[in-house]
Amino acid sequence: MNETFDYAKQKWDKSHKVPDFKEGDLVLVSTSNFNNIKGPKKLNDSYVGPFVIVALHGSNAVQVELSGELENKHSSFPVSLIKPYQPAGKELFPVRNPTALTVPPVEQREDKRIRKFIKQQRLRGKNQRQYLVRYRNPVHEDEWLAE
Repeated sequence: MNETFDYAKQKWDKSHKVPDFKEGDLVLVSTSNFNNIKGPKKLNDSYVGPFVIVALHGSNAVQVELSGELENKHSSFPVSLIKPYQPAGKELFPVRNPTALTVPPVEQREDKRIRKFIKQQRLRGKNQRQYLVRYRNPVHEDEWLAE
Protein backbone atom coordinates (compact mmCIF):
# COMPACT_ATOMS: atom_id res chain seq x y z
CA MET A 1 0.00 0.00 0.00
CA ASN A 2 2.84 2.39 0.84
CA GLU A 3 4.51 1.66 -2.48
CA THR A 4 1.33 2.64 -4.32
CA PHE A 5 1.05 5.83 -2.29
CA ASP A 6 4.69 6.74 -2.94
CA TYR A 7 4.29 6.05 -6.66
CA ALA A 8 1.18 8.26 -6.90
CA LYS A 9 2.90 11.03 -4.92
CA GLN A 10 5.95 10.86 -7.16
CA LYS A 11 3.79 11.13 -10.32
CA TRP A 12 1.82 14.05 -8.85
CA ASP A 13 4.93 15.95 -7.74
CA LYS A 14 6.51 15.46 -11.15
CA SER A 15 3.73 17.35 -12.96
CA HIS A 16 2.75 19.86 -10.23
CA LYS A 17 5.20 22.43 -8.98
CA VAL A 18 4.71 25.53 -6.87
CA PRO A 19 4.85 28.66 -9.05
CA ASP A 20 7.62 31.11 -8.23
CA PHE A 21 5.92 34.46 -8.83
CA LYS A 22 6.93 37.59 -6.92
CA GLU A 23 5.66 41.17 -6.77
CA GLY A 24 6.65 43.24 -9.78
CA ASP A 25 6.81 40.30 -12.21
CA LEU A 26 5.13 40.62 -15.59
CA VAL A 27 2.51 37.93 -16.26
CA LEU A 28 -0.11 37.00 -18.83
CA VAL A 29 -3.72 36.32 -17.75
CA SER A 30 -5.83 33.56 -19.33
CA THR A 31 -9.03 34.67 -21.07
CA SER A 32 -10.79 31.32 -20.67
CA ASN A 33 -13.28 32.69 -18.10
CA PHE A 34 -13.85 36.12 -19.67
CA ASN A 35 -17.30 36.40 -21.26
CA ASN A 36 -17.20 40.02 -22.39
CA ILE A 37 -14.38 39.86 -24.94
CA LYS A 38 -15.81 40.66 -28.37
CA GLY A 39 -15.72 38.32 -31.33
CA PRO A 40 -15.64 34.55 -31.63
CA LYS A 41 -13.81 32.83 -28.81
CA LYS A 42 -11.62 30.72 -31.08
CA LEU A 43 -10.17 33.86 -32.73
CA ASN A 44 -9.42 35.71 -29.49
CA ASP A 45 -6.09 35.58 -27.72
CA SER A 46 -5.90 32.83 -25.12
CA TYR A 47 -3.78 35.07 -22.86
CA VAL A 48 -3.77 38.87 -22.50
CA GLY A 49 -1.22 41.15 -20.96
CA PRO A 50 1.44 41.66 -19.77
CA PHE A 51 0.30 42.85 -16.36
CA VAL A 52 2.29 43.61 -13.21
CA ILE A 53 1.81 41.49 -10.08
CA VAL A 54 0.82 43.85 -7.26
CA ALA A 55 0.35 41.34 -4.43
CA LEU A 56 0.54 37.63 -3.70
CA HIS A 57 -2.32 35.91 -1.87
CA GLY A 58 -0.59 32.83 -0.54
CA SER A 59 0.88 30.46 -3.07
CA ASN A 60 -2.35 29.95 -5.02
CA ALA A 61 -3.46 33.44 -6.10
CA VAL A 62 -2.00 36.71 -7.33
CA GLN A 63 -3.37 40.22 -7.69
CA VAL A 64 -2.44 42.04 -10.89
CA GLU A 65 -2.78 45.63 -12.08
CA LEU A 66 -5.36 45.41 -14.88
CA SER A 67 -5.69 48.06 -17.58
CA GLY A 68 -7.68 48.75 -20.72
CA GLU A 69 -10.96 46.90 -21.23
CA LEU A 70 -10.18 44.54 -18.32
CA GLU A 71 -10.01 47.40 -15.81
CA ASN A 72 -13.48 46.59 -14.41
CA LYS A 73 -12.65 42.92 -13.78
CA HIS A 74 -11.66 41.59 -10.39
CA SER A 75 -7.88 41.79 -10.22
CA SER A 76 -7.15 38.56 -8.27
CA PHE A 77 -6.51 35.37 -10.24
CA PRO A 78 -5.51 31.83 -9.32
CA VAL A 79 -2.03 30.86 -10.46
CA SER A 80 -3.56 28.25 -12.78
CA LEU A 81 -4.79 31.15 -14.98
CA ILE A 82 -1.44 33.00 -14.92
CA LYS A 83 1.73 32.38 -16.86
CA PRO A 84 5.01 34.32 -16.86
CA TYR A 85 5.52 36.91 -19.61
CA GLN A 86 8.46 36.28 -21.89
CA PRO A 87 9.06 38.97 -24.53
CA ALA A 88 9.57 37.66 -28.06
CA GLY A 89 13.08 38.14 -29.36
CA LYS A 90 14.09 39.70 -32.66
CA GLU A 91 15.40 36.34 -33.92
CA LEU A 92 11.96 34.69 -33.55
CA PHE A 93 10.03 37.43 -35.37
CA PRO A 94 12.44 39.48 -37.51
CA VAL A 95 9.69 41.38 -39.39
CA ARG A 96 7.76 42.49 -36.30
CA ASN A 97 8.51 45.95 -34.91
CA PRO A 98 8.70 45.66 -31.12
CA THR A 99 6.64 48.13 -29.13
CA ALA A 100 8.10 49.73 -26.06
CA LEU A 101 6.50 48.35 -22.91
CA THR A 102 6.37 50.94 -20.16
CA VAL A 103 5.19 49.83 -16.76
CA PRO A 104 5.43 52.36 -13.94
CA PRO A 105 6.90 51.08 -10.66
CA VAL A 106 4.37 49.89 -8.12
CA GLU A 107 5.38 52.53 -5.55
CA GLN A 108 4.81 55.46 -7.94
CA ARG A 109 1.37 54.43 -9.16
CA GLU A 110 -1.54 56.18 -7.56
CA ASP A 111 -4.72 54.13 -7.59
CA LYS A 112 -7.54 56.66 -7.82
CA ARG A 113 -10.07 54.30 -9.36
CA ILE A 114 -13.52 54.48 -7.80
CA ARG A 115 -14.60 51.37 -5.92
CA LYS A 116 -18.17 52.43 -5.12
CA PHE A 117 -20.51 55.37 -4.69
CA ILE A 118 -21.55 55.73 -1.06
CA LYS A 119 -23.96 58.70 -1.02
CA GLN A 120 -25.33 61.40 -3.25
CA GLN A 121 -26.63 64.84 -2.40
CA ARG A 122 -28.00 67.85 -4.23
CA LEU A 123 -26.54 71.26 -3.53
CA ARG A 124 -29.01 73.83 -2.18
CA GLY A 125 -30.19 76.37 -4.70
CA LYS A 126 -28.37 74.64 -7.53
CA ASN A 127 -29.35 71.87 -9.88
CA GLN A 128 -26.13 69.99 -9.29
CA ARG A 129 -25.35 66.73 -7.50
CA GLN A 130 -22.35 65.61 -5.51
CA TYR A 131 -21.32 62.02 -4.92
CA LEU A 132 -19.39 60.56 -1.99
CA VAL A 133 -17.00 58.03 -3.51
CA ARG A 134 -14.68 55.40 -2.05
CA TYR A 135 -11.50 54.53 -3.91
CA ARG A 136 -9.98 51.08 -4.39
CA ASN A 137 -6.75 52.06 -2.69
CA PRO A 138 -7.39 52.22 1.07
CA VAL A 139 -4.82 55.02 1.45
CA HIS A 140 -7.24 57.52 -0.09
CA GLU A 141 -10.10 58.73 2.05
CA ASP A 142 -13.69 59.07 0.85
CA GLU A 143 -14.35 62.35 -0.91
CA TRP A 144 -17.18 64.31 -2.47
CA LEU A 145 -17.03 64.77 -6.23
CA ALA A 146 -19.21 66.97 -8.43
CA GLU A 147 -21.09 65.47 -11.38
